[in-house]
Amino acid sequence: MSITLVGPFPVLAEAFDLLVAAAAAVPAGALDGPTPCADWTVAQVLLHAAADQEVWAASVGRAAMPAFNPFAPPARPAAGSVDDAVRGAVAAASGAWADVAPVGRVATPLPPFPELDVEVAAGVCALDAAVHAWDVAVATGQVPGLTDGLAERLLAAARVTAEPLRGFAYGAALPAVPGETAVGALLRFLGRDPAWSV
Repeated sequence: MSITLVGPFPVLAEAFDLLVAAAAAVPAGALDGPTPCADWTVAQVLLHAAADQEVWAASVGRAAMPAFNPFAPPARPAAGSVDDAVRGAVAAASGAWADVAPVGRVATPLPPFPELDVEVAAGVCALDAAVHAWDVAVATGQVPGLTDGLAERLLAAARVTAEPLRGFAYGAALPAVPGETAVGALLRFLGRDPAWSV
């Protein structure tokens, strides 16, 4: 399923597509497997990512808040499949962002940043979707779709917002590796090991 996002935020459309594709490609029986998010299963990472998008949609638009705390995701959704939950949340976020003006500032769900420049906010929202898509892909044997081009754009947003969110949304940054790809640099900056595997 490709997400068609109306409006000038292609970084979001690209990240949303990654998340939806990763969720759809999770093999049967893999939902309870481990992920780079050490305390969460594949299903929980996907439900967390879905809830994050619902929170963003509520912040920038008029969407409903998620039914659970994104940082305490359940093992399974209350109704429907995990894949359905991701698709629904991404659709809500896509619709909310379609109505956001491409200039100025916008409200965010990030406590240290009640508002951000709209381009930065879109990048941070996309960062959440794309990195959790990477988490799910590497946890379930998929080829991650995160590209260096997208990673470079996401790293710019991450550098603006990551520090006050470490220990909550992000881990401590790992040491940079000279000559590493943009994907690797982004993951290390967010506290993830690019070589993580099950």
